[in-house]
Amino acid sequence: MVACQPAVLAEVPKVGRYVFFSITSAPVDAVRAALTRLATLAEGEQVLVGFGLELVQLLGARVPGLRGFTALSGPGVAVPATPCALCCWLRGDDLGDLMHLTRALQQALAPGFRLDKVIDAFRHGRGPQGHGLDLTGYEDGLENPVDDAAQAAALVQGAGAGLDGSSFMVVQQWQHNMDAFDALSPEQQDHTVGRRRSDSEELDDAPESSHVKRTAQESFTPEAFVLRRSMPWVQGEQLGLVFVAFGRSFDAFEVQMRRMAGLDDGLADALFGISRPISGAHFWCPPMLEGRLDGRQLCL
Repeated sequence: MVACQPAVLAEVPKVGRYVFFSITSAPVDAVRAALTRLATLAEGEQVLVGFGLELVQLLGARVPGLRGFTALSGPGVAVPATPCALCCWLRGDDLGDLMHLTRALQQALAPGFRLDKVIDAFRHGRGPQGHGLDLTGYEDGLENPVDDAAQAAALVQGAGAGLDGSSFMVVQQWQHNMDAFDALSPEQQDHTVGRRRSDSEELDDAPESSHVKRTAQESFTPEAFVLRRSMPWVQGEQLGLVFVAFGRSFDAFEVQMRRMAGLDDGLADALFGISRPISGAHFWCPPMLEGRLDGRQLCL
């Protein structure tokens, strides 16, 4: 098995924290030193690390396939791009532990990086097929590939040392409009998603605008499989889903997102009627080497 960061293939944890950093005006040597310290904390399971394009370019490195998130505008919908230099996905069972881990990361990364944003997330219940639930009550991740297929979808393979085992990560924060969702009848809710909430079964008679039909991974040429690792979030009265997808490239996610936004045929995903993305960024997650991040591709 290729040496990926274990969190890519692991189940979604009980609690998670997405921590986003920007680069300060410190010299590039300070940035490199900060990343060297980060490598001692990031074992890939409790702390998964993703590098943005800006940071990779600052290091004078190149990762084939890494590109910025593309903002999209479709019929009545907008998909924003919010670039970020560095993202750490913290995973565990206790939010207090993740708070202390966040502080340790801040200290390790200073003065080269500044903490910009934190999103606390959690696993919500279990659906009929054992997956976590979105806050709308629908089971999330049902179409995920498993075992060898999961590795094939999520991990770079056959590209050489320093690249094999890496993964391209998409992070979007979606904000739900629960008033709009609650105003729908149960049938309309099911038709928005394309599944019955009661048993997670796909609906044959769901409209073409349903989320399931818009994103059916087998319906693309080539097939567009990604490995989802999304988690719900709540902050005050605001709530939604942190959508996270891992892929061997960004291609599968991008063709799905274009179709969702209605850029293929003018038909937007019904999901936009109850939720909207408020952020979107691309990251590259390096592989592991002897228990720590493999920094060879990044000239570290």
